[in-house]
Amino acid sequence: MYAIAGFFGGSTFIYFLVNPERVKLKRLQTLGDEHLDEKKRELAPREKRFTKFSSVEFDGQVYMTPQDFLDSVVESEPKPRLKRRKLTEQEVDTIRVSTPSILSNDSNLFRSLGWKGLISYSEYLFLLTVLTKPTSGFRIAFAMLDQDGNQNIDKAEFKTLETIFSSAAREKNSGEDEVVDSGDFLQKDHEVDTTLLVHFFGKRGDGGLKYQDFFTFMDNLQTEVLHMEFGEFSKGSNMITELDFARILLRYTFLNTEDYDKILDRLYLRLEEEKGISFQEFKDFCQFLNNLDDFQIAMRMYTLADKPITQDEFARAVYICTGKQLTSHIIQTVFQIFDEDGDGLLSYQEFVMMMKDRVNRGLKHHSRQEGWTGFKHCIRQEMRN
Repeated sequence: MYAIAGFFGGSTFIYFLVNPERVKLKRLQTLGDEHLDEKKRELAPREKRFTKFSSVEFDGQVYMTPQDFLDSVVESEPKPRLKRRKLTEQEVDTIRVSTPSILSNDSNLFRSLGWKGLISYSEYLFLLTVLTKPTSGFRIAFAMLDQDGNQNIDKAEFKTLETIFSSAAREKNSGEDEVVDSGDFLQKDHEVDTTLLVHFFGKRGDGGLKYQDFFTFMDNLQTEVLHMEFGEFSKGSNMITELDFARILLRYTFLNTEDYDKILDRLYLRLEEEKGISFQEFKDFCQFLNNLDDFQIAMRMYTLADKPITQDEFARAVYICTGKQLTSHIIQTVFQIFDEDGDGLLSYQEFVMMMKDRVNRGLKHHSRQEGWTGFKHCIRQEMRN
């Protein structure tokens, strides 16, 4: 028996007792007809998003392509299509043979693969976790599965790792969002060499995955998605404006149009000059957002009474949580965005709540109340938790 430490909230750990002989992916019902399942029950938000963006099907099972996955995290709607494309065994084998190895991993992998790849629903949840959580939990879980301590895991051990994170994400998602019928999910347990498995373990599936290679994969995937978001506003430039930076941060929040415009107007009036935000500044800040739970704990311990914080206190807490130093310009810009009354202090509870929306990209359930009323309600709910 092994204690596997997963994570879904920074310093908050979920412990699983796992017997390698019994750990199997849950048998899940096939989706079948694209619309039949949705009539049977109410799908959770991530299930809805997966089915909406998935463009291919094989052996009665729905899959995303790498391009589908990228679109699902940066676009509000999928590209128009008549129906899902049904793949043949020959097409699936062609995808397997053409998948590059982990040694060829870079920050353009998913875009270069495009429509030539298969991503299951469990892998979709796993990849979302890669995009939204700090690396510390993966490192711990990886080490627990690495029985001989050589920082290397095989395909079966990786499936255990993937099952733990995707299952916990599924339970967290269904608990926060919508009640779904147990046992009625999107995928069934059948042997298909998905793009992720071939990329990590080779075409024969007998390779090993080193933690450093997996860490590089995580960083490259985060970089690739952030490049797409940054490029939407940079238009080929190596900088985005401070207003565009604010638009990216606020695009997934539940602010109504009036409050959203008010924040942008306030930032515009406070900017003395436009210096711009570089991609590296943008990336460092977004990767800090994956550590929001640790940041929140650090601030609670520091301020005790949940008092507003200064720019220096904010910078120090970020460094403690991530080991990275944000530039003074991006910290000043963040304060200009979120400091409502202009006193130079930031209510970190409100900041954390809004940025959790950014990290979850609009998939977390919120109060139906709109504007600041709903905003304050959600803050009270978060503080109760």
